[in-house]
Amino acid sequence: MPNIIFLPHQVICPDGAVVEAETGESICAAALRAGLELEHACDMVCACTTCHVIIREGMESLNEMDDLEADMLDKAWGLEPDSRLSCQAVIADEDVVVEIPKYTINHASEKH
Repeated sequence: MPNIIFLPHQVICPDGAVVEAETGESICAAALRAGLELEHACDMVCACTTCHVIIREGMESLNEMDDLEADMLDKAWGLEPDSRLSCQAVIADEDVVVEIPKYTINHASEKH
């Protein structure tokens, strides 16, 4: 099983985290299953950008980005060339290293 290595984030995982993912599982689903409170205001249907993450290593282990995800990412705060929506980024069989941005476009965080 591949691992998702989350770099430290001040609120969500101050010490960082390693989450074992199922092959074919999205980064967001794996994080939530492991108890990491990753924002996902649209309930993981690619209708917002609150689950935006930056892939620091392992991009080749993710599915290709489709046009809808690319269009949504244009609205994300802190967009980088290796940004993905974690609800759409599906793990294959290699580990990935993920950075959770400090901010989202969500004005009020909702506990899911």
